[in-house]
Amino acid sequence: MPHTTQSGLPIETLYGPESTRGPGHAATLGQPGTHPFTRGVYPTMYTDRPWTMRQYAGFGTAEESNARYRTLIANGTTGLSVAFDLPTQMGYDSDAALARGEVGKVGVAIDSIEDMRVLFHSIPMGQVSTSMTINAPAAVLLLLYQLVAEEKGIAADQLTGTVQNDVLKEYIARGTYIYPPAASLRLATDIFRYCRTEIPRWNTISISGYHMAEAGASPVQEIAFTLANGIEYVRAAVAAGMDVDDFAPRLSFFFVARTTILEEVAKFRAARRIWARIMRDEFGARNPKSQMLRFHTQTAGVQLTAQQPELNLVRVTMQGLAAVLGGTQSLHTNSFDEAMALPTEKSARLALRTQQVLAHESDLTATVDPFAGSYAVERMTDELEAATLALMRRVEEMGGAAKAIEQGFQKSEIETVAYRVALDTDSGRRVVVGVNRYAQDEEEPYEPLRIDPSIEARQIERLAKLRAWRCTTRVRESLQDLKATALGTGNVLYPMKAALSAGATVGEVSDALREVWGTHTSADTRL
Repeated sequence: MPHTTQSGLPIETLYGPESTRGPGHAATLGQPGTHPFTRGVYPTMYTDRPWTMRQYAGFGTAEESNARYRTLIANGTTGLSVAFDLPTQMGYDSDAALARGEVGKVGVAIDSIEDMRVLFHSIPMGQVSTSMTINAPAAVLLLLYQLVAEEKGIAADQLTGTVQNDVLKEYIARGTYIYPPAASLRLATDIFRYCRTEIPRWNTISISGYHMAEAGASPVQEIAFTLANGIEYVRAAVAAGMDVDDFAPRLSFFFVARTTILEEVAKFRAARRIWARIMRDEFGARNPKSQMLRFHTQTAGVQLTAQQPELNLVRVTMQGLAAVLGGTQSLHTNSFDEAMALPTEKSARLALRTQQVLAHESDLTATVDPFAGSYAVERMTDELEAATLALMRRVEEMGGAAKAIEQGFQKSEIETVAYRVALDTDSGRRVVVGVNRYAQDEEEPYEPLRIDPSIEARQIERLAKLRAWRCTTRVRESLQDLKATALGTGNVLYPMKAALSAGATVGEVSDALREVWGTHTSADTRL
């Protein structure tokens, strides 16, 4: 059905220089869905269907998170995004000494296949796309997901989703790494190879600039360091003997969306253009899907404020608008109360409704690439591209992303920008409404979501029961097979899956690899 304006005038599916009095520069932009994908990775973008609406959620036990997921699905979310607690992210079981006090606090605690069964109880895993924000133990959580799906009779080739699996950015901006960089790259490429054969519709990595932005990176730094990391992963996979067109179509990216709408739109356009040319010209990718930069976006958590938190509703709407105008493939909108605590069910639903209003009450889905030909956006895109390429050349001169990480380059550059922004905010040169301008003397009371402190004891009890009923000999032998494979050159995901199926825990599998590969500490580099 053709789209029309409120005035009854037709809205064209695609506008170009022949249909507008816009700048002649638009004639050089190409078409959506064609190299270099400046105007979007698909020819029709949202005119056929909107972006995937994800909500990042997970807290407490698997039972509590499962209830939140089912509520989100009932309210219209089209993709789940799982947040794991800190022990799970670091490859520790809930009964580990280092896990004490952190179980279930910033995400859901997953220790074994038992927890994963509960987490996805009554969830249509063959129909819902699931993204898992997990890095060092990414292979472990992906295999647990596959095992649970298979128990439900869902074939692995029907599963769709993404595993973040981007450990390089952990050394730069976040810190939840386990193994040294070389071993981490080996594990990432093993996931590439495994999914190509076993879970072909799965996105094997989400190369992330979001966390760098949260650490203070500018938009140029965000895309420069993210794409440099992407190059490192591609090189590692090619060095492992994979053809670029065998794995590159399943690469994906993860970016932030800030309130600076014009720059964010230009950022996304520049990133697509740079990546397309890198994949075609430097790596010889022939498949157009290998050249596409497909990305998920999350609105900027770092821009949320605890002061006058209702203002975050406005910020998130602006950020979501920037992501959609920039051509994102999926979007998570933060809840307005996330600067204070984990979101309540009501605030999470409101965040989802924000996306639904953008999709259904605006005209954003009526035409492809509405900003094409904008004098401001096209100029900003060109300038962002030039600045990004210059920064990427500096990374290359150091020997690539991994070598630059060892020298502390990316971290130092991001910290410099973060410090400058902090000074500008403190001085008032950078306005933050409700914080350094238009502040209120008294804030309205707010009742946050609170995590039951008994969760940790319940998880420990569940682990004890698991260890009591499982076959200890089978678990021990499967972990030995995993270590033997890790010492060699085979794909570690196959023995890892056998160990998890036998009842091995996330911590036990991670410990087996720690024994073989060792661990990375900040003292190993300048990080």
